[in-house]
Amino acid sequence: MVYYKEYARNIRIAFIVLIIFTSLSYCAHAVPVGPTITEIRNETGSAKESTLINTTGGSITTMELNVTAQNLKWKAFVGNVTGNLVLSDASNYSIYDWSLSRIVGEVYATRSSSTVSWSDIKCSNLTHITNEEIALNHTSNPDDNISATFNVKNHNPFYIGTVEITSNSCYSIHTNVNNQSQNSSFEEIILYDGTDYQNGDIVYATNLEQDAAGYNNNQFDFQMIIPEVALPAWDSSTAYYFYVELT
Repeated sequence: MVYYKEYARNIRIAFIVLIIFTSLSYCAHAVPVGPTITEIRNETGSAKESTLINTTGGSITTMELNVTAQNLKWKAFVGNVTGNLVLSDASNYSIYDWSLSRIVGEVYATRSSSTVSWSDIKCSNLTHITNEEIALNHTSNPDDNISATFNVKNHNPFYIGTVEITSNSCYSIHTNVNNQSQNSSFEEIILYDGTDYQNGDIVYATNLEQDAAGYNNNQFDFQMIIPEVALPAWDSSTAYYFYVELT
């Protein structure tokens, strides 16, 4: 009788362990996914017309010229994010879905066409950033290259899937709000895909805001700047691949 009870107990334990291991084998972690992109508009600042000055003959005019020029080494993306959470299978059939009244998460952009290994993501160091500057020819002007732009570490902590990015650990910026610099919202950091050691493994990330006043005081969920090829004769464009993570 004692043997039978012990045998039954072992069977129950084995069954419980089997259930646990079966559950673990199908465990999935949230990671950034590719969104559906709807381009609303694309615009750029217009060049200012010439300024007239008229002086008399025989004179020497000393003057100081101040100009604001469009920076063609960079481009920006701003907009809003909508979405929902689902519980789906490998064929994208969902058994249930949840609508979201509040958007929380991040937007990511990278030049790399290969899928980012999110489990290996980490902060970019100066070597990674320098390699990206060389790849995009951001080496001629030390004032507006990538390392000069992302030159501080000032951001909140967050998770990318299961990877924790601790506060103030990555090089970062805060984009403008209402045409003014600020440091409280729209933070953007520069990351690195640790499994890809070729050029193009830099990942830019910005946090999602909820209908926050943006660079032109219109409401946006995100805004970010990313570098373009800086060759003087460059007349094309560099493609970036976008991901979104909702948490």
